[in-house]
Amino acid sequence: ALPAGGIGEAEPAYAAAPFSQGFINGYLTMDTLGALVFGIVIVNAIRSRGVDSPRLITRYAIIAGLIAGVGLALVYISLFRLGSGSHAVAAGASNGAAVLHAYVQHTFGSLGSGFLAVLISLACLVTAVGLTCACAEYFAKVLPLSYRTLVVMLAVFSLLVSNLGLTKLIQFSIPVLTAIYPPCIVLVALSFCKGLWQSQGRVVAPVMLVSLVFGLIDAIKGAGFGEYLPNALTSMPLSDQGLAWLVPSVVTLAGAVLIDRLMGKRSQAMA
Repeated sequence: ALPAGGIGEAEPAYAAAPFSQGFINGYLTMDTLGALVFGIVIVNAIRSRGVDSPRLITRYAIIAGLIAGVGLALVYISLFRLGSGSHAVAAGASNGAAVLHAYVQHTFGSLGSGFLAVLISLACLVTAVGLTCACAEYFAKVLPLSYRTLVVMLAVFSLLVSNLGLTKLIQFSIPVLTAIYPPCIVLVALSFCKGLWQSQGRVVAPVMLVSLVFGLIDAIKGAGFGEYLPNALTSMPLSDQGLAWLVPSVVTLAGAVLIDRLMGKRSQAMA
């Protein structure tokens, strides 16, 4: 039965900087990337039901997002509980799949492990179909390739990459996610504040660019090549926590908003 044991001690990295470690490792969930990609899938699904009103599409998309958010919150809270009180069950596990299997095997036996395998297969199949369709639909607009061709290419590529194994995929994806996640976070965060400035391009674009540049620096450090970077870049605020992009992004945001206000006033004065 679970919990199996008491609350264990945190790993040194988490004990030293719990927030930043949790934040950085949250990149591996790819929830933000999934939200950006699946947005078009959800909107198209709503439209396929005959809904054409922008207000209704927005309403139903918000409802779908809230349902997904609550579901994810429950999943992560459950994982927090398992990790804090039953860590001994999955001691030595190299990735999340091994952790889940250890917990299910301990509690429900082989039958539970079989059910978990079916459940993960269905969940991953839904995600794979959605991502493949969304990516193919986007690249069909920017590349001289048909939607069907792109679907086949993406499916074959994913099949080949998946055979590397989850642990190697995680090791490979960490530097990539460290680089591309900051601009995605900036895009999502600033989308809630678009009413505060007059031009999206003046504010969002430069902040995203700066976050990408410094995200690349964090990625280079995370990949083990930090020794080739200048000391000025490796000693930036929050650099040790993998959040070197945060301070430059905030500074750029402040400057971009100021410029936006000044240019807006000039445009109004000229008019």
